[in-house]
Amino acid sequence: MSERIKVRIKFSKHGALKFIGHLDIMRYFQKAFRRSGIDIAYTEGFSPHPVMSFAAPLGVGLESDGEYLDVELNAPADMAEIKDKLNGQMAEGMEVLSAVTLPEKSKSAMASVAAAGYYIAFRNEFTPPCGWQEAIGQFLAKEKITVEKQTKKSMMEIDLKPAIYDFRLSSYREKDCLYLMVNASSAGNIKPAMVVEALFRQIELPFDPAWLTVTREDTYLNRGTEEEPLFAPMDMQGA
Repeated sequence: MSERIKVRIKFSKHGALKFIGHLDIMRYFQKAFRRSGIDIAYTEGFSPHPVMSFAAPLGVGLESDGEYLDVELNAPADMAEIKDKLNGQMAEGMEVLSAVTLPEKSKSAMASVAAAGYYIAFRNEFTPPCGWQEAIGQFLAKEKITVEKQTKKSMMEIDLKPAIYDFRLSSYREKDCLYLMVNASSAGNIKPAMVVEALFRQIELPFDPAWLTVTREDTYLNRGTEEEPLFAPMDMQGA
């Protein structure tokens, strides 16, 4: 019997593909594995499907430099060859960045997610008034950052402060922007627009999520503790 191995794939998504939803991305990769001839494992039963799971699905309209999926292969394989074969099936805007073998008892991609980083820029037709950048320090200095969050059952009030790990001015592709790292775990997932909206509310400015362009910088696991996190990109789990 062949020895199955777990593999974590890191990929980027840009351009028109940002409008493709999560279910379609799943189907896209299922077809890419099949067409590339990679010996991916399937579940047993009446309707077998590829053993595949994604980390923190990206919202429609967002681009990313750090998306992840885990798959099982029926036998050991060369990771550089896996990467090249998949890239041979990718459409413009999608690129496989790495493939690493995972330890046998490692957590799944979805269970490993602790945080995500984002580059947030304003569209050309909208520019906030001067001085808004200075408000970030005051915003982070607050004891609590209370917002309302929609759950499956109701609206609930939450404190964003513990979920914000980094928030500062930055640049992406030679353009000024904000960098934000937040909790992205299944238990505390925070959307980047929610943080920017809370900032604008503090300085009494109107806000519309449509003003933003958002690119996920990477998705992170926590190699430390909840009290003292040590974040690392998710393809480091196999390192």
